[in-house]
Amino acid sequence: MAELMGRDGTWSFDGEQVRIVPGRERGVHRLRQDLGEICVPLTALAGVAYEPGRKGGRLRLRLRDGADPLLYVTGGGLPDDASPYQVAVDPDRTGVAEYFADEVRQALLLDQVDTGPADRYLLPGPAVPLSAAGVDGTATFDGETVRVEWRWNTSESKKQAGARTYSLADLESVEWRPAVGLESGYLRFRPKGETPKAKPEHDPNAIELWGFKKESGQTALLAAAVAVRLPHPSGGSAVPDVTPVLEKAAGTGGGSGGSGGEDADVLLRRLRELGELHKDGILTAEEFATAKAAVLKGFQGAG
Repeated sequence: MAELMGRDGTWSFDGEQVRIVPGRERGVHRLRQDLGEICVPLTALAGVAYEPGRKGGRLRLRLRDGADPLLYVTGGGLPDDASPYQVAVDPDRTGVAEYFADEVRQALLLDQVDTGPADRYLLPGPAVPLSAAGVDGTATFDGETVRVEWRWNTSESKKQAGARTYSLADLESVEWRPAVGLESGYLRFRPKGETPKAKPEHDPNAIELWGFKKESGQTALLAAAVAVRLPHPSGGSAVPDVTPVLEKAAGTGGGSGGSGGEDADVLLRRLRELGELHKDGILTAEEFATAKAAVLKGFQGAG
């Protein structure tokens, strides 16, 4: 187990996944705190880098293209302090950071992980429900339906269009772009068969964004939560493949399985992970029940 603790949060690596727990101190970006704990499977990683600096350095994960809905939908537009996949390293922890990076690299090499583009999302995306506000409107998403309502200061074209409601089946894609210079950013929902023609301030399918503040961070999370439930841009699955999770819980995968020798702490962690996947809509009720039964069987063997 490799573990790195710092002011931005705690990273740990158990050979199978990098667990990222954001810090709660004042200097930690709100987007990272709102996103919460992330478990990045080894299969989602393309690499890791430790960048030394005069006052410590920075540890970064590089994810495979298309593996993470947040990175995909923001198109690399997140500032460093908002990115959950980089962490500042204190001067007295540089050795730990280098060891952490070496452990991840070795695991990628030993497991012969494909570091090329992913054909499906390998992370579940932000939890729902979510609400987010921009300059001229607010959006809410419950996992199935997006609703956009306008503020008093919105453009006349948006007022005339009225509030917007989209089911996932209505949408072709969701787009998020940060503001650049004097150019507004936007959160845009693209209904099937429609091509955006108006600028964000006049497009009834877009919420205008200025700068990158608390509101913009929330809109990025909401965009990612919608994107992960739409078909993958490569044409693959709309949500992460949960087969490895189910196999791991049932003891049929490459791990130690849910036998009598299974450690109870490991089983507890698996049960929590399954509950989060079910809550986020990634596991169906039937899949969750099957996997939960396998974990509980493991508890009986461990007792």
